[in-house]
Amino acid sequence: MKYDYLIVGAGLFGAVFADRMRKAGKTCLVIDRRSTLAGNIYTEEKAGIQVHKYGAHIFHTSNKKVWEYIQQYAEFNHYINSPVAVYKDELYNLPFNMNTFSKMWGVRTPAQAKEKIAGQIAGLHIENPANLEEQALSLAGPDVYEKLVKGYTEKQWGRDCKDLPAFIIKRLPLRFVYDNNYFTDPYQGIPKGGYTRIVEKLLEALPVRLGISYRDFLKENEQKGAGADSFGKTLYTGMIDEYFDYCLGELQYRSLRFEEELLLGCDNYQGNAVVNYTEREIPYTRIIEHKHFEFGTQPDTVITREYPAEWKRGDEPYYPVNDERNNALYERYREMAEKEKGVLFGGRLGLYRYMDMDKVIEAALALAESEQQH
Repeated sequence: MKYDYLIVGAGLFGAVFADRMRKAGKTCLVIDRRSTLAGNIYTEEKAGIQVHKYGAHIFHTSNKKVWEYIQQYAEFNHYINSPVAVYKDELYNLPFNMNTFSKMWGVRTPAQAKEKIAGQIAGLHIENPANLEEQALSLAGPDVYEKLVKGYTEKQWGRDCKDLPAFIIKRLPLRFVYDNNYFTDPYQGIPKGGYTRIVEKLLEALPVRLGISYRDFLKENEQKGAGADSFGKTLYTGMIDEYFDYCLGELQYRSLRFEEELLLGCDNYQGNAVVNYTEREIPYTRIIEHKHFEFGTQPDTVITREYPAEWKRGDEPYYPVNDERNNALYERYREMAEKEKGVLFGGRLGLYRYMDMDKVIEAALALAESEQQH
């Protein structure tokens, strides 16, 4: 059968695009190398709890159009992301707000907190930050940096803050209100019953093949005597450098390793969905307790420790390393992609940039709208 679109990747970008093109009367075939739908937003039920298998995903957006779109496929609860940070035997609220500053310095008013931070910054005499450490110190002072930024950032990137470029931290959100809401977007929440159901609904009327890579699919197609004309166009949401067989070199990514644990008979392990560990000596960056995303009352609980890792070929790429060298290399791949006839690139790997879920939906809808106009 000839399809209008071959969609490589059954994650959020591919699923949204496929759904829109189907509704526009186009035929689509979706493939994914994983054996599961939904990409990195895949959730799996365990002990009655929706477990975020590839890291915590909290939906938030300021785009009303995106919010209304996603609500067609799920009912969202009123979860608000309010992480807690642990540094040695101290516990702080995130984002950096008056609760944080009050605990750290005993201050009570915004004026007192601003004065404390300004005094710490002034004593450093940093005019032109040369690296991430100097940049963070010049924005928040040594107390916030040492306790809440330094160790966590070094674990995330796998190198010392002095060896990281200053532009990684353009700003630090210092909020002088007693509010632990991490996001400022007006629309926030977690889909009841998990994210996988959203993608299942998006793709329910479409043919989907799981557990097959793009390369293997093309080989299989050729062996069956079906050529490239089996598909009008291809949407590729995998790594753009992999698509071109790394011919210009590898783009860099950061990866993650997850250590999941089912705790029988423990109904509440840490009292919060997300607890960050900011000391570099503790190897994981955070512990997720999944039941709290949906205000669970189950008798057991599931936790996941999250360990950042260097990426190498064969590992799962989670975060593009958007420094100057990698951005320049991506630009060269992007120029090649623009000349690739009949192939579209999308998603965080195809576009080599970190994207929140609402931005993924926004971009997929825009691409689908553009395709419908051709």
